[in-house]
Amino acid sequence: MAKKHYSPVTSPEDNPLYHDTYKLLRCYRDSTYSLKVAVRQVEIQFQLEYKTSIDEFLDSIYAAGADLTGSQIEEWAKSISRSNKMIKLLLSSVDLLRKNHKHGEEYYWILYYAFLSPQELKNTDEILESLEEHIANISYRTYYRKRQAAITALSNILWGFSAKETLDTLNKFFPE
Repeated sequence: MAKKHYSPVTSPEDNPLYHDTYKLLRCYRDSTYSLKVAVRQVEIQFQLEYKTSIDEFLDSIYAAGADLTGSQIEEWAKSISRSNKMIKLLLSSVDLLRKNHKHGEEYYWILYYAFLSPQELKNTDEILESLEEHIANISYRTYYRKRQAAITALSNILWGFSAKETLDTLNKFFPE
């Protein structure tokens, strides 16, 4: 059988996984939970090994001028920091959407109940029931249409004009 040759992705629109906001939102709950668990595990390990909190330990290390480069502590800190930055970026983008988009409040509540609330709702009926307080008489069809619009609006905030939805338009105005 002939071996297939895969060429490298040359532009964002060629990569089907590029800027997939829906996937990011779908893993939000798991990511925040995993981050909290990781932080808790590191805190416990520090308490057991060093008989002190992480903050006190790091303060004393930095005060003493110690270099943590290449250590397991540095790797943990970097990993937790990266995850935390991504979560903060997502939440600040959702907040920007809520405060500045013409449908921001509706979109916020749709995204919140669908992806961001601490406890995942069981099904669309529960989401619609929760949304009733914020959006009167929302149907299944309207919910799915507005959810897609909310994800698209959030994509535009997260990824700017490189979002899949805007690349075609951008390319028409600024051809290569």
